[in-house]
Formats: sequence, structure tokens, C-alpha cells
Amino acid sequence: MKYIGQADFNHQQAPKIGVLITNLGTPQAPTTPALRRYLAQFLSDPRVVEVPRLLWACILHGVILRIRPRRSAAAYKTVWQPEGSPLMIHTQQQSDALAVRLRRLYGEQVVVKFAMRYGEPSVTSVIESMQREGVRQLLVLPLYPQYSAATTASTFDALAEDFTHRRWLPDLRFISHYHDYPPYITALANSIKAHWKEHGRADKLIMSYHGVPLRYLKNGDPYHCECHKTSRLLAECLGLTKEDYMTTFQSRFGREEWLKPYTDHTLQALPEQGVKSVQVVCPGFSADCLETIEEIGEENREYFMEAGGERYEYIPALNATDEHIDMLAQLVQQNLQGWDMPAADAGQDMHTHYQNHSSL
Repeated sequence: MKYIGQADFNHQQAPKIGVLITNLGTPQAPTTPALRRYLAQFLSDPRVVEVPRLLWACILHGVILRIRPRRSAAAYKTVWQPEGSPLMIHTQQQSDALAVRLRRLYGEQVVVKFAMRYGEPSVTSVIESMQREGVRQLLVLPLYPQYSAATTASTFDALAEDFTHRRWLPDLRFISHYHDYPPYITALANSIKAHWKEHGRADKLIMSYHGVPLRYLKNGDPYHCECHKTSRLLAECLGLTKEDYMTTFQSRFGREEWLKPYTDHTLQALPEQGVKSVQVVCPGFSADCLETIEEIGEENREYFMEAGGERYEYIPALNATDEHIDMLAQLVQQNLQGWDMPAADAGQDMHTHYQNHSSL
């Protein structure tokens, strides 16, 4: 096996601590070819689609990748910005802002970057960049508050796959979830309160999370439970009763049963039950993306209004707001405890050892 290494490696380089935030990913352009490449990588992940590989390969390449890329490209065009996709823009802003916060605390010995599980910048390319900067201790924070094998564990898979090819492995810490982290709940609550202050409250608050097949829950995935705990804690923080809010699940595909209640079906049914105004928040999304802007902000709005609703509002994700970045910085600080900031002369110690070994 050929390992990733550097022929020009500098043994005098001072070691640093790295903080890597990750998110799901995005196509490089809102075009059919770009979506085909992105979806091929995303939907080939066995964590995402738990179907026998040979059968799924036939379905994916024989049907899905012939039809879905064109539809997805059309949807992405409606949200694409001059700087790129919303998820890419927000994640870059989050990374930049977090870097500023952490440098105030730790100085230049901390390297902060972001990677995407699918697409670019890839996990491997960013880890390589961080190692070239001297990162020897690495903290990875997937921006999925609620753990799921399809998201969080898949990110760990990408790390593990990269490490099997890397000559020098960093010390590793991995934050698997933060669904009940008090500063996260407070940041969500304050975002909703700010929306209420400007727009007033609606009849009901819908907390919509990305769905997964029901089978995953039955096989032990804690995602469903963590989503409901986030909702309960958020409702308590907001002083809501059980009648004031609902937890729903969006973005399903395929024929099997997914986590219920479904967001779209719920919004179609609520007007008949006397609920004429709703506000929707997505606590499982750290940054706005196609699923929040287009699916929740537009598609589900139409479902609700066509069914007799009178007022529909989407409350944006936390994105790179100050309180969100402060929360992420706190979470990182807690998980860096016990790792002393590397001394500036640590690289010289390594160089001396290397020189002594070379002279033997």
C-alpha cells in the first residue's frame, strides 16, 4: 500500500491543533452533470442507502442517476448564489468566524478548516492541507446536532478511510452529537424569540428534521430519539405546551416507510384542524441549504397555503450568526480540554531526534 506522505516534510515544523468542521456537501454547480457526480457519490454510500450493493448499483445507475440529476439541478438553480450554493457559503462563513474566535483564545497554533462529506472540499484534501500546516492533534466536529449513522457515522467512515492511507496519524477527537447541548438549545430558542419579536407568533411551531427510514430506528439508530429530545428541550426553553408545537420529518424518498409524521402531510392536514398559521424551524440543520430554502421555504409553503392555510413562515437556520459561532466555540473548547497548546519549540525537539537518528 502507498501511504500519503511528504517528500519535502520539514521535521522542524512546530505541531499545531486542528479543528475540522464538516457538513454533508453540495454539487459544484447547479447543472445536470455536476448533480450526477454529486448524487453518485452521495447515494453510493452504504450508510445512506442500506440496500444490498449489487441490487442498489443497478437501481442507482440504471434508474436514479438517469432521472434525478436533472430534477435536482433545476431545484438547485432556484437557490444558487453568485458565490455558490447556500450550504457552501454558510459553511465557509462558519469556518471563518470560528477560526477568529479560536485564535483569540489559542493564537496561531490552532488551524480551523471545513470539509464536505461529499463533493469538495473533500475530507482527504483538507486533512492533507492541515497536516502540511503541522496539525498533529485533530478535533472533528460534524455539524449534525443529532447523531445518525447516515450522517455522523458516515463522516467518521471518511476519516477512517483516509487514515488507512496516511503515514502519520494525528491524535483524534470526534464530536458525535450535541443535540442536548444547552448553548445549542439556547441559540435556537433565541433565534425563534427574535423571529417572534419581529413577526409575532403563529398558531403552531413546526420543528422539522431530515427524515430517515423507520427501519434505521428499529435497528438501533438514536436519531429519532435525539430529534425528539431537542424538540422537548427547545419547547421547554420557549415555554411551549404540547399543543403549541409538533416534531415532523422531511425529505424522504423511495417507497419504504420513513420516520413520521411527515412534514408535507402534516402541513397539508393542519388547516382542516383549524391551524391557519404556522412557523417552521429546522433544528437539525446547522446551515440553510436546498432542503430548508426550497423544500421547506417554498414547496411546503405551497402545500400549507393550498390546503387553506393563511400564514406560513420559515425561521432560518443558525448559519454564521454570532450566537451560533459562540456556541460552536464553547463546544470546541470543552472538547479540546487536556490538549495543551503545542509549544513553539516542539518542532525543534523533533528535528533534534531526527538528526540523532540519522547519524546512527
